[in-house]
Amino acid sequence: MTVKPNPDESLDAESSDFVALTAQQAQEIARSNPSLSPWWVVFWQLVVGLLLAAMSGLITGRQVVAISAACGALAVALPAALFARGVTGQFAKANVGAAVTSFFLWEFVKILVSVGVMFGAYRLVDGLSWPAMLLGLVVTIKVYWFALGYRPKANPVQIKTLNGKSN
Repeated sequence: MTVKPNPDESLDAESSDFVALTAQQAQEIARSNPSLSPWWVVFWQLVVGLLLAAMSGLITGRQVVAISAACGALAVALPAALFARGVTGQFAKANVGAAVTSFFLWEFVKILVSVGVMFGAYRLVDGLSWPAMLLGLVVTIKVYWFALGYRPKANPVQIKTLNGKSN
């Protein structure tokens, strides 16, 4: 006859191995894993969008193409700036529930503003070049991937436990 282990007993055994970090250990982990500022991403989106608009205007020799590419970049960078402002504000830092609510609220605002900028470009820019606007939109969105790939590198952290072993 085999006896199956009680899952509650194994949880109790595992939970007794838990050791809380000291303030110094927590600070070391935070220092070795720098976070990426959303404002850094917004800055580079604006830079890339302006460069793309200028290059597209120079290559084609048509001002409307440059304006269309700038509108595409603006449809990404402006909502990203609003989102960054919203999720780094005081309301979002109040508690976890407020942070989640703030995230979803500002993500919804981001979508609305993106659609609004594209609709505004359609209505206001005479002779809008859709390929240039979509190129500006796509290239500026790709800055998110660039930011993830080139964020500050984390340093390895060695934490000594009470029995002298490290992770």
